[in-house]
Amino acid sequence: MDTKVTVGKADQTAFEGDSGGYYLWSNANTPLLTESKLGAGKLLLHPLGFAIPHYSDSSKIGFVVEGSCTVGLVTPNNSEEKVLLIKKGDVIPLVAGVISWWFNGGDTDVVIAFLGDTSKAIVPGQFTYFFVGGVLGLLAGFQSDFVGKTFGLDQKESESLVSSQPGALLVKLQPGIKFPEPSKHIKEKLYATIINPSGDDFVNEGGFVKSLTEKNIVTLGEIGLSAKFVKLECNAMLAPSYIANGSIQISYVVKGSGQIRVVGSEGKPVLDTKVEEGDLFIVPQFFATAAIADDSGMEVFSIVTSSKPVFGHLAGNTSVWKALSSVVLQSTLNISQESEIAFKGKNTKNITIVPSSI
Repeated sequence: MDTKVTVGKADQTAFEGDSGGYYLWSNANTPLLTESKLGAGKLLLHPLGFAIPHYSDSSKIGFVVEGSCTVGLVTPNNSEEKVLLIKKGDVIPLVAGVISWWFNGGDTDVVIAFLGDTSKAIVPGQFTYFFVGGVLGLLAGFQSDFVGKTFGLDQKESESLVSSQPGALLVKLQPGIKFPEPSKHIKEKLYATIINPSGDDFVNEGGFVKSLTEKNIVTLGEIGLSAKFVKLECNAMLAPSYIANGSIQISYVVKGSGQIRVVGSEGKPVLDTKVEEGDLFIVPQFFATAAIADDSGMEVFSIVTSSKPVFGHLAGNTSVWKALSSVVLQSTLNISQESEIAFKGKNTKNITIVPSSI
């Protein structure tokens, strides 16, 4: 199987201005996006930057890389606007067709990475957005005659409604503007932090792995995705593993740098390279992957195309090496009983992250 796995930064600018920018990974430079039916984009909001309300053809997960911002969500056929305040390290699932807006009311930039499923997208491998207002908005497309008749407006009113917003994707608002406070009494959990190691795999001086599935946020079950965050300390290693239920993993390097190795069915690396902040890479279904952080450490955010993925570990007390009977393991690796006993002795505990001291 000839699978070309690549690493790269966002290489296409959809919009850039004093309000911020939106950037994406093109199919040309990351062909696995199309093959895997995944998409990736990055939103930059400067202070007072406002992303005009829109919906997308793809379900995705947003991860706040830095800063904090206010988000509004409106589901189809629902007059309630749900307002959230999300911050660095938060994960927010977004269902295709749900309208959202994003506003940076702070003093520093906001960066949000979006990774998602484009299997039902207009163009596989890309997110397509539909804006309700602005020069690219749906109202502008229907023009003043349809708008006037729809809402019972006269010509002047309808023309003003259609053309008064000269912005496209993002606009910069005036200082002093007050946006809605976060909604109270929201029953369902709409977002969660993923950078808190509590309750997940944590290794002293090594780092941690944190996952969010449909058990944590019900919406993840609706969109069929889950999220994973890996933090590796200086020279620590993420032990080899694979996703046993055939899901695909797409990863964004949030901070630091390190070595990534991905191994396929022929027992050879299909990716063996250094990655750094801002890089994106995809691990195809059933391929195994491992990582070693550089001196600066490394943080990686990933989504998996399953709301309840099953990870197969290739080291530790939950690995195949621990489970295999002695004769099978000796025959598999062509080693002596003495070597087999010594090797099994190295797999008596959970090995997810290996600290640099090992």
